[in-house]
Amino acid sequence: MLEHTESRPHFHPHTHGAIEPAVLDTQCGIRAVNSSSFLLLVTGVLQVIVVLLSNSAALLADAIHNLADVATAVPLWIAFVLSRWKPTNRFTYGYGRVEDLAGLMVIMVITLSGVASGYVAINRLFHPQPIAYIGIVIAASLLGFLGNEGAAMIRIKAGKEIGSAALIADGNHARADGFTSLGVLLGAVGVWLGYPLADPLFGLLITLVIFLIVWESGKTVLSRLLDGVDPQVIEEIKHVMLEAPGVQEVTDVRVRWLGHRMHAEANIAVISDLSIERGHEIAKEARHLLLHHLNYLSNATIHIDPLNASGEKHHGIANHVHDDLPAHSH
Repeated sequence: MLEHTESRPHFHPHTHGAIEPAVLDTQCGIRAVNSSSFLLLVTGVLQVIVVLLSNSAALLADAIHNLADVATAVPLWIAFVLSRWKPTNRFTYGYGRVEDLAGLMVIMVITLSGVASGYVAINRLFHPQPIAYIGIVIAASLLGFLGNEGAAMIRIKAGKEIGSAALIADGNHARADGFTSLGVLLGAVGVWLGYPLADPLFGLLITLVIFLIVWESGKTVLSRLLDGVDPQVIEEIKHVMLEAPGVQEVTDVRVRWLGHRMHAEANIAVISDLSIERGHEIAKEARHLLLHHLNYLSNATIHIDPLNASGEKHHGIANHVHDDLPAHSH
């Protein structure tokens, strides 16, 4: 019986493990957060200036939301920085889970921005105010669309490359914000056509879209926090490990996300009369194949079982008595 957990196999010239890929992923994530946040900051500030000139409730809701997006970059940036820290005796898996907590904070900020924009829209609905400079409001709405779409492209691309649910959620959020910015345009056109309530009504529509984003993004982030994974990942791991020479069976596969990096545990069965050294080599090759086929996998713990006792069901100790303890099993 052998457990193999080494983070860097030595039987081939290139290496795999949590350190080198994590550093690259972190740099990619930080660049995406910084560049997209700067784009949204410029967009939000310009929209606020137009709000002061025009008094548009819909544009104010959009500006609040864009600036809130900048605020969500702070926990993401902190999470990516902390993911560089090496594991310790207290935090033995490192600090990747902070990224999932950052995703939860992103959801909270989006929710607060939705409440703020909804309050403004409802207040303007019952207390209408004239809208000035309709043409500038339309231009600001188009600016909001372009700014959010640019930020979305940056964040989603980087999130998919490094497997970050929090970054992808924030990118999808920015993309939806781009379309809500077009709602500001429709509201401005409605005011121009003589329907002054069009502005706060589209402000409410933007608020509704914001809460839909909260629902969809929240499901992804909470799933990661509860160690949820796509069941197809389990099947892929089994398929890949069965390709390793000497692996007869794969059982009890478990996978969890630690931020944007994945950790796997699995039992593999080998022929019962193999030496420990040969079993060790089979475990190394199985791990090697996993790290090649799963881009987000940072490490794998592989337990070796003899084929005649394959799986954790054979690891239990039957009911027994010792040290004056009552009868018990493990």
